[in-house]
Amino acid sequence: MKKRQIELVVISDVHLGTFGCHADELLAYLNSINPKKIILNGDIVDICQYNKNYFPATHIRVLRKIMGMATNGTEVYYIAGSLDGKLRKFSGTSLGNIHFVDRLTLEIDGKKAWFFHGDILDIPIQPAKWMAKMGRQGFSLLIFLNSSLNWILGTLGSKKHSLSKRNNLKGTVGFVENFEHTVKELAIAKNFDYIICGHIHLPKKEIYENGLGNCTYLNSGDWVENLTALEYAFKRWKIYRYSADKLSPFFVDEELKGMDIHELLATAVISKKAPKKIPKKTKI
Repeated sequence: MKKRQIELVVISDVHLGTFGCHADELLAYLNSINPKKIILNGDIVDICQYNKNYFPATHIRVLRKIMGMATNGTEVYYIAGSLDGKLRKFSGTSLGNIHFVDRLTLEIDGKKAWFFHGDILDIPIQPAKWMAKMGRQGFSLLIFLNSSLNWILGTLGSKKHSLSKRNNLKGTVGFVENFEHTVKELAIAKNFDYIICGHIHLPKKEIYENGLGNCTYLNSGDWVENLTALEYAFKRWKIYRYSADKLSPFFVDEELKGMDIHELLATAVISKKAPKKIPKKTKI
């Protein structure tokens, strides 16, 4: 199946390494597109909640897929967020087509675009690190409970329910409104045409105007509840929603589709063989 050609894709708040991450759906989406640039706008891997006992193969495959796209010519920019902030120590370095940055500015068809995660606006809570840690743990617990609840509701044929909407977690809708307002005002003050964030898990595209000018505010949402991304193609932005995509499920396992029947049979035979015992004197 032919892949969609896209100039630029923005993905954020994937939370790899947590129960709430929809890695399968994200992999299907990545397999369905061929972008020139990918902006990973923070919280891709949840380092703060990392547990060596929980990092499924599908989560690893997402990382492998992104690295494979970079190998094949896609420019990948990784902007650290609040949960993968430890990667900021690599800011300014590159591994082939993968670039680590704190923030990013690009000129897109003659317009200035500014990309950053958005956690810098959480300054009031940054001094209390123990409170922030408790908040992250509470969010992970809510995601786990929410996934369990929605599984039960799904089996009963009921509508899914969200316990962990980001605006509820942060305290009030006012936090989100203040965040968006501050970002838009900042973009106009710095003469940017586009301001692109993540962090609050609320996908949005909005043209904002004040007495000094105007800008387009964009938020890529997340891959925990909304399953959204931002796409730029044919000189326009749009919000991609996995729930509305009728084709991406066909790309769930691109690697498997690419194998011929002999490879599939060989894989099946190998998987059924008992593993060889390691001699006692063998050093590992």
